[in-house]
Amino acid sequence: MIGNRTCIGLWTALLLSACAGTTSSTKENVLSASASAQAASYASAMIGKPYRYAGSTPQGFDCSGLVHYSYAKVGVQTPRDTGALSKLASAIEAGDLRRGDLLFFDEDGKKRSHVGIYLGARRFVHAPSSSGKVRTDSLDAAYWRKHFVEARRL
Repeated sequence: MIGNRTCIGLWTALLLSACAGTTSSTKENVLSASASAQAASYASAMIGKPYRYAGSTPQGFDCSGLVHYSYAKVGVQTPRDTGALSKLASAIEAGDLRRGDLLFFDEDGKKRSHVGIYLGARRFVHAPSSSGKVRTDSLDAAYWRKHFVEARRL
């Protein structure tokens, strides 16, 4: 009898711990589509502003600084590092892009070293150091198509 109770108790504990320990492999997105779209609009309003390493204000932006600034305007604090941004957001299929999604690129042999904000119609806004200004580009441009890694959603 003790053996059966012990066995039942162990099975119950095992089942309960399995339920409690189950996590989803994808994060739940808590930001509405309209808030993401508004963040993209804030980023678009910065087109032409200068590139500045570690910048996150209209006086100058780097790529993660533009994301940080734009999402802060809609009440969302984001990390100032592309790796941390990637971990915070949920992976999505490139075919499911919506305005405000984050696009990650590998540049200079570094994983996820650049980020932009999707605008729609295969275009994104970003702060590349190469041009010295916040600008838009097409995901279909050869350079960006070659370096695109993934899309993520906050």
